[in-house]
Amino acid sequence: MNFANPQVLLLALLILPAVALFLLWAGKRNKQALAKLGDHALIQRLSANINWRGRRWQAALWLGAIALLLIAAARPQWGNEVREIDQEGLQVIVALDVSQSMLAEDIKPNRLDRAKLEIGDLMERLDGDEIGLVLFSGASFLQVPLTSDYNTALNYLDSAGPSIISRPGTVIGDAIRTAMRGFDPELSSQKVLIVMTDGEDAETDPLVAAQEAADGDVLIYTIGFGTPEGQPVPELNQYGQLAGYKTDAQGQVVLTQLDESTLQAIADTGKGHYYRATAGGQELDSLLDEIDTLQRAQLQSRFETKQIERFQIFLALALAALVVAELIPDRLSHRLKNIGSLRFNRSQSSETASAS
Repeated sequence: MNFANPQVLLLALLILPAVALFLLWAGKRNKQALAKLGDHALIQRLSANINWRGRRWQAALWLGAIALLLIAAARPQWGNEVREIDQEGLQVIVALDVSQSMLAEDIKPNRLDRAKLEIGDLMERLDGDEIGLVLFSGASFLQVPLTSDYNTALNYLDSAGPSIISRPGTVIGDAIRTAMRGFDPELSSQKVLIVMTDGEDAETDPLVAAQEAADGDVLIYTIGFGTPEGQPVPELNQYGQLAGYKTDAQGQVVLTQLDESTLQAIADTGKGHYYRATAGGQELDSLLDEIDTLQRAQLQSRFETKQIERFQIFLALALAALVVAELIPDRLSHRLKNIGSLRFNRSQSSETASAS
């Protein structure tokens, strides 16, 4: 036998002795109160019809019911059952830009960290959808294939940064094609690609890739990180500390700007929407409202083995104990009362004869 909430059993070790001591104290106090009322023989006669044994049984049943309720709260389990679970949802792949420009701090804490926070929030709010992760800068690769194991995906997300891809640059078009290869064409569920980047791409034609995705029934949503005004590109040392800012061949500081026109065009081509990232993450609410309306289909079936909950047995026994306790009469029947009175009279007669 296993318990889903074993900590409740530890609580029972404190509660049950306390209840037992309270019942003993209450019973003793009642007897002491009766003894103070007057003559002992008279009190015995007046209380002859009290069902003292029944009261003791009531106390025992109450204590047993509390014990059974605590065991039920601990959720005892034994035996196994195998269930087939059908998982339904969307196929969602996030393409995350990890280029050097994503370290710019025109959105706090910086573009890349803000994007990671949004991906984490997205995973928390997805309901059964599979998610995958593509990382790109000067090259792209599928970091996490489609999975419903969000914790594993988050672990890989934590390590994402500029150092994970040695080739500099930003290839949004290649990232879209890499994501397309990550979808399962055999599934009928809607395929969704979310591109998170600042939009700078001088190496590929992302609109051609977006059209290819649209032809493959892939919806593309883009989220832009940064500001159109531009921000210097930080350069970090081996310890992750700021060492300066990126400069061009003439020694001028390089500014990285949010290219909203490109991201809007990619989203329009991919039949999705473009959102600008904000510090509060309001764009994620809008995005989730959009994808909540999309077609979900069966992703996979899996078998799950679970232990069978048995708390119902103990709960039923506890209720039965309480019912039985309430059925025990507080007073003896009339016949038993007469027997008690007869015994009392005999006792009195014996005492009188002895005195004579």
